[in-house]
Amino acid sequence: MAVSSENLRFILGLKLRTLRQERGASLKDVAERSGLSISYLSEIEKGKKYPKPDKIIDLANALGVAYDDLVSMSVTDELDPIKEVFSSTFIQEFPFEVFGLEPQDVFALVSDRPSRAGALIRTFLEIGRTYDMQVEHFLFAALRSYQQLHGNYFEELEEMAQVYRRRKEWGAGTSIPHEALYAVLVDEYDYSVDLDTLPDHPELSGFRSVYVDGTSPTLLLNGDLMDIQRAFIYAREIGYCLMDVDERARTSSWLKVESYEQVLNNFRASYFAGALLIDRDPLLDHLRRIFSQPRWDGDALRECMARFDATPEMFYYRLTEVVPHFFGLDDIFFMRFHHEAGSSDFQLTKLLNMSQVPVPHGIGLREHYCRRWPAMRLLKRLSDEQHNGATSRQPTAPPRIRAQRSHYLNDDADFFVLSSARPLALQPTTNSCVSLGFLINDDFKRHVQFWNDDTIPRLDVNLTCERCPLSPAQCEDRVAPPTLHEAERSQQRREDALAELTASIRDA
Repeated sequence: MAVSSENLRFILGLKLRTLRQERGASLKDVAERSGLSISYLSEIEKGKKYPKPDKIIDLANALGVAYDDLVSMSVTDELDPIKEVFSSTFIQEFPFEVFGLEPQDVFALVSDRPSRAGALIRTFLEIGRTYDMQVEHFLFAALRSYQQLHGNYFEELEEMAQVYRRRKEWGAGTSIPHEALYAVLVDEYDYSVDLDTLPDHPELSGFRSVYVDGTSPTLLLNGDLMDIQRAFIYAREIGYCLMDVDERARTSSWLKVESYEQVLNNFRASYFAGALLIDRDPLLDHLRRIFSQPRWDGDALRECMARFDATPEMFYYRLTEVVPHFFGLDDIFFMRFHHEAGSSDFQLTKLLNMSQVPVPHGIGLREHYCRRWPAMRLLKRLSDEQHNGATSRQPTAPPRIRAQRSHYLNDDADFFVLSSARPLALQPTTNSCVSLGFLINDDFKRHVQFWNDDTIPRLDVNLTCERCPLSPAQCEDRVAPPTLHEAERSQQRREDALAELTASIRDA
């Protein structure tokens, strides 16, 4: 166990609380015997304070134990589970402050029943180990919870982007050339930008950027990126500079996650970049016009993306930030899939689910995603067209767009889903598809006039083939048998049979 100051406080607090309760003494009793105040003693028991040696001697005398018994790291069998929990990497690195908590608050919650609480938390940690969930998985989950708590809208970052745009005299709603953002980094923040190193690097050519700190920072930028992708990375770097943070991501995609501060700062800098490049108020005006149309118009959406010079991913993700806040459409999800052209594998690479309907999380899942999702259909179509030479593998080609009304069978929920697919800039044989799903409820029907457009295909969908009740005749897209669905049905039949048998014997 790492002997940190927090561990010392926690263990001492546990021992004091347990010894006091074993002796049937109140805080007031021990306070009077030791000469410490009740409030100070309570702080010690909660793991928030660690007293000086003379005070520990007074506490030891008050409880009738040796000084060494209190200050040692050894604990009884009952307390051992709690000791293990608070020594875990998870507890030490998890960002409790996101939820208004500190580790000692968790300590206070579980210290009344240490063996039971410790066993419960150890169970969660064991599940994490079984499914190979690393600390970063928990950190990203904490970030998603943070986004959900705020409706994924952050006014201070919106205002930061608006102020910066006005300061630079970049007109409202205008696209910002990547050259202008580059000039800011070089002239104002003394950056050096290298476009040549990454594309030829044998191990790092897949990264969009690598940041090297120093008095004059160096940004290694992959010269094979599209202009808008360069603009986003430059804008994110400006966000980092404006926020003046020390803990930050060094690579465009995560190579190693070191702290929650890194994850949070990367999110905030990326949010700023999106808000700077896709100006909020003009975007809202465009969305109102699109939503007011009686018929779905994919070209109008494509033109809106082009108006802001945005990739589908940038555009769709920006919608998750403004649509819930300004249109009240809170039940939405964003998903990104990657697909190696010609393969049967689809990889979920990004997810933000703000709805109450579960979607696959991508961790430990060895099932086949439902091929009826618009993303799967779009990716397969794009792959086939590329194979036949009917379409370009260049990421600058206009993105494929599909709209679909998806009825989630397990939850009896209807979603209006938009999906856009295109090749990746740095992996031309891999296609990427982003999807944005809106729950079709009264709010959606009120704001989106084309919600019931009969030209939009409607399909029953599920999470995976293994969980789907549709028969082969009902679904020609099935790629795996419904093993989990059948197992659930078999389990239910056995439970019903057992209940029926038990009832018949009791009535006999």
